[in-house]
Amino acid sequence: MISVVLGSLAFNGLVTPAPTRAAVSMSAISPGDIGTTRPLGVFDPLKLMEKNPGKYRRFQEMEIKHGRIAMLATLHVFITGAGYKWPGYCSYLSFPPLKFEDIPAGTLASWAALPQAGWAQIVAVVAILDNSLFAQDPNREPGDVAGDLPWVRYDDPKVKEYKLNIERNNGRAAMMGIIGMMTHEYLTGNPLYPLSYEPVV
Repeated sequence: MISVVLGSLAFNGLVTPAPTRAAVSMSAISPGDIGTTRPLGVFDPLKLMEKNPGKYRRFQEMEIKHGRIAMLATLHVFITGAGYKWPGYCSYLSFPPLKFEDIPAGTLASWAALPQAGWAQIVAVVAILDNSLFAQDPNREPGDVAGDLPWVRYDDPKVKEYKLNIERNNGRAAMMGIIGMMTHEYLTGNPLYPLSYEPVV
């Protein structure tokens, strides 16, 4: 019986239905949208945009927000590694009081050195800003926050699209970069491995 089935499949070949236009158009993202740049274009291997097209707006907002935070985190590694730190004290409550210059550079080392009260303050400030000044207005484009502040605005649609694609791609690179730095620091003690990295004290 099995040989008959296999023989018929070998003769006719496996028939796979061609993707229809309706299946493609159900996706919330299409070529030419912000973030669909070469070489990947529309990169959705898990078909999230087809399964949850209504969540696409939220996915965009979260990608932009995490990309901006990752860009700042990546910048932190380079700046503190070069020896640039705030003057004065980070915490008077710790014993002994902790100066900014005493916090090591890098990712995991600086995270471990900061007191828990300091982390609570950071989380509180970020939460307040995220829900007030930087809250996402649903009537604005994703990522267009704090509209009353004098941000740089681009009137030319082509220039605006180009700049938004740059921000999106730099954010993606920074998210991968900061994860790589954290992994390298955990494994080698050097967030910029294989580059030589001796933080300036």
